[in-house]
Amino acid sequence: MSDFNALPVPDVTGGLVPPAPAGFRSGFIGLIGRPNVGKSTLMNQLVGQKIAITSPVAQTTRNRLRGILTTPIAQIIFVDTPGIHKPHHQLGEVLVKNAQIAMRSVDGLLFVVDGSTELGGGDRYIAELLQEVEGPVILGINKADLQPPMAVEPESVTALSHPLDQSYFNLAQSRHWPVVKFSATTGVGLDLLQTQLIQMLDPGPYYYPPDLVTDQPERFIMGELIREQILLLTREEVPHAVAIAIDRVEEAPHITRIWATIHVERDSQKGIVIGKGGAMLKAIGSAARQQIQKLLMGDVYLELFVKVQPKWRQSRTRLVEFGYRVEE
Repeated sequence: MSDFNALPVPDVTGGLVPPAPAGFRSGFIGLIGRPNVGKSTLMNQLVGQKIAITSPVAQTTRNRLRGILTTPIAQIIFVDTPGIHKPHHQLGEVLVKNAQIAMRSVDGLLFVVDGSTELGGGDRYIAELLQEVEGPVILGINKADLQPPMAVEPESVTALSHPLDQSYFNLAQSRHWPVVKFSATTGVGLDLLQTQLIQMLDPGPYYYPPDLVTDQPERFIMGELIREQILLLTREEVPHAVAIAIDRVEEAPHITRIWATIHVERDSQKGIVIGKGGAMLKAIGSAARQQIQKLLMGDVYLELFVKVQPKWRQSRTRLVEFGYRVEE
């Protein structure tokens, strides 16, 4: 059983958490894998709402984000973790350590791999880490829709018949892990995955109200949606040297006003984020505002500022200030 089970049942919305029906299952599932294998996209699909940012840039996820899927027979709390990789700075060390802590503190693990490429050294490294973890593991082969065409097409895109599947299947078989193949982008195969995940859980209560999809406050998700647009629009020019602080939120009857600061490490990065004549900052703000309006389901006014914080990723003080700390 996970350490989370010792916690009191939270009442996040101020309403009552209902008693679970007979036979109800619940628990925490950790999403583990290399950077950019699609863990955040998968969690968004499973909970039915965008709560984690996605980006073609690797190592997008930073905080240990919980997504909540409630069905008539179960409640699964997904713990999306940063991609496990070799850290290059203090922030990277914190992220990888948090991912490893999450591996040891959940009821089960979904090890997500990129089925459009062969099994690599990073996957083998994570598999070795999982050998030290008690509890069930499912190997999830994602990106089934991106596998190269075969001479003879399989009956189903989720069939384990593609040559790229074999090395993953062999890895799972040697460790007695069940394998599920799917596409987080198209949703193909996710019904079977959900069924397998529910079977992994023990009988338990509602940990959260059934209509909740995340335990993160709106301000956190607002900041993440802004950061997502920076990653998408600047790509590798400002890779991971950016943190978002939501300075102020004012709620009026017909509009929510938000002021936020984008923190970067160098003056050159500030220039990239602002762009010529402020064009890039305007594009970031416009795109982020549209995403935040979907989150809040109403009109949003968003004003962004850019500030240089030299080497903030190397500073424990700055990391804590921006919300990045080693999980307990």
